[in-house]
Amino acid sequence: MTALSTFLGLPDRLADSVPRAVIFGAGHGSTYPGKDSSGHALAADAIRAASQDDAPLVGHWDFDLGGPLFDGKPVCCVDAGDIATILHDNAENRARIEAKTREVLALPAVPILLGGDDSVVIPFLAGFAGHGPIWILQIDAHIDWRDEVHGERHGYSSPMRRASEMPHVAGMVQVGLRGVGSARLAEIETARHYGSRFVTAREVHAHGVEVALRHIPEGARVVVTFDCDSLDPGIMPGVAARTPGGLSYTQATDLIAGLGKRARITGFDLVEFYPPADIGGLSAQIAARLLVNVIGTIARQG
Repeated sequence: MTALSTFLGLPDRLADSVPRAVIFGAGHGSTYPGKDSSGHALAADAIRAASQDDAPLVGHWDFDLGGPLFDGKPVCCVDAGDIATILHDNAENRARIEAKTREVLALPAVPILLGGDDSVVIPFLAGFAGHGPIWILQIDAHIDWRDEVHGERHGYSSPMRRASEMPHVAGMVQVGLRGVGSARLAEIETARHYGSRFVTAREVHAHGVEVALRHIPEGARVVVTFDCDSLDPGIMPGVAARTPGGLSYTQATDLIAGLGKRARITGFDLVEFYPPADIGGLSAQIAARLLVNVIGTIARQG
């Protein structure tokens, strides 16, 4: 990749040091029979394109972060481009996403995955085996606890169900929940029996992000999985399931910043951005700014 095609013009490698974080994209995960996820596969490059206007400003003061992106230190994040995935090649897609995640963790660095639909989250989390225990902070309108859909157990409705079966996952907090989704009573009961902590969007609006963060153990290693439909469609229209009453940009960035102070972000994925539904590039811009906040928070971790 050329610098102009990477996120924020970041390098694709560092010559003299190991990066603290590595961005990579994965367009396809595990698709349901008869479904076409090609629209989601456009997300990573749309986010990279939206970041280009800010690329010359990397050294400027960022008021979200309280300083420049890298806090006055050398660049410590790279954009490694996209791994090769193929629509409906589900098993191979999962294998490649998991392998890339393991490769980044072995550096060691924090993997940042740009999806793709929510199915890419399952192999991403699987890649943390041997790097646990980890907690999951899922920021999403939906709980994603379906056991299977049309015979597929690794699709976009199942990532938290599959995560609950991973021995290296110690617990999860699910924040931003609202509206009507795929969950039936059985999924709600199963998630609660597992011990998942539900935090609705309404609770965040009423009490602030601390209502979610308090469930994360202090000092924990946390993987954040960020579904773009967690945000209100007024600022994030580019999703497949628009649901009113979502989180604001400030609430989302406060969750990221608050988590960085309370625990340690050890992985991050951003999924379910659907560029064909975007309006005026707004969703891509919001997604790019969220990613800036994630990188800045990771750069400030001890």
